[in-house]
Amino acid sequence: MSTPQAPATPPQHSSAFKTRRMFNWFPLGLTYALLYMGRYNLTVSKTALGSLMSKEAFGTIFGVGAWVYALAFLVNGPITDRIGGKKGMLIGSMGACVANILMGLYLHHVLSLPDPKTASLTLVFSVLYGLNMYFQSYGAVAIVKVNASWFHIRERGVFSGIFGIMISSGLFLAFDVSERILKLAAGKGVPGMAEGVAVWWVFYAPALLLAAFFLIELFLLKDTPKEAGFANFDTADASSGESEVQPPIFEVLKRVLSHPVILTIACVEFCTGILRNGIMHWFLIYAKERMAPCASSLKEATAACAGALDCQVAAKASFALCAGGWGYMKDHWGLMLMVAGITGGVFAGTVSDKVFQSRRAPAAGFLYAAALASTIVMYFTLQNGWGMGFLAFLLSICVIGTHGLLSGTATMDFGGRKGAATAVGIIDGFVYLGTGVQSLALGYITSRDWRFWPVFLMPFCLIGFALLLRIWHAKPTPRDASAH
Repeated sequence: MSTPQAPATPPQHSSAFKTRRMFNWFPLGLTYALLYMGRYNLTVSKTALGSLMSKEAFGTIFGVGAWVYALAFLVNGPITDRIGGKKGMLIGSMGACVANILMGLYLHHVLSLPDPKTASLTLVFSVLYGLNMYFQSYGAVAIVKVNASWFHIRERGVFSGIFGIMISSGLFLAFDVSERILKLAAGKGVPGMAEGVAVWWVFYAPALLLAAFFLIELFLLKDTPKEAGFANFDTADASSGESEVQPPIFEVLKRVLSHPVILTIACVEFCTGILRNGIMHWFLIYAKERMAPCASSLKEATAACAGALDCQVAAKASFALCAGGWGYMKDHWGLMLMVAGITGGVFAGTVSDKVFQSRRAPAAGFLYAAALASTIVMYFTLQNGWGMGFLAFLLSICVIGTHGLLSGTATMDFGGRKGAATAVGIIDGFVYLGTGVQSLALGYITSRDWRFWPVFLMPFCLIGFALLLRIWHAKPTPRDASAH
């Protein structure tokens, strides 16, 4: 277990350095946001396809992708530490671009069939989405690898909040912008399928944008300040005091896999993966499944469900949920997630730097405690519009803020700039192992009884909080501690 060290003082960067650093991380963050768009567009396609992609099929496809993503980190993290973050991001963005094009082409083919239900949608999409997620994993490790050389440890918490704003914009792109793409494509698709929407455009759009940013990053992105014409500096993380030579892959792996704090964070992030996607995906599916389109009057709501069993009861419930604010949450879920991500990221990063001297566990622990309380209340609030909407938003603040702080910042601290990609690979791998578990579990559970949704999430909030208590005072130990 690392012992607290006296905090190092960050260097006074010149305005020229800060400007060049901005031109490094700004397009890097936008590229990662577009990777999010090309990852979570699967959820939007599921809601548009309706019964053609059942909840269990969606759970299977996303679960396969999540586990491919998790296992890919074991290879791609060490590779990115060796080849550099720039090459890693270029591989990831172009690979995800191609995979999204293939998904769009296959979906176009399926929806052109006389009977789309005869297609092997679940099998083919599991393969193509798994391919997509393999390349997506390069983006996560590359972004941390690059920033580890550009930011001092005392700058990383606050910056994680700023960078979290950009990453959270990816959720807005994935959900809200993808929904708007579907509306723009209305009437250009297959008659009778999602109002004739060309659903494949939710895959083509991020692919085209990723191709554009591949070209931007090819010329603009630099792995280190030295490559951009500035001097490298001591970042005061776990690699502090080492030479500039990158250690062999297996040495880095051994160092990361034997680090007790990194392994504890990985277990916390397994819980985060369950909680983050357990809210982010399933709230939208629950809202769209349990309520009819919002109506301006109870009469309209009754007419909208004409012919259904217990129509009057369903109409009253649907209208009440819309009036309670759930309708706005459903229609602007991407915006809600972006605001939640910004709030959680800025709070967690700023508090960890300014209040806890760059210790990450206390800020994450507070968010986990709030998440536990929220899931308990959530069990009693499933039919309350305002209550459920607020809790889903609050939970998103907690889990997105925690994920950004631990996977995006603590990995740089304890992995050091030499092992940052490997560290984030291990930790994000655990995030997506958890994502795969929740995807298959909630696909099964919610097809039977939604009441067990919050019950499934509760114990993981408790486990995550308990693990954070174990590393409450942990800070990275530089190789040459005497220098600080």
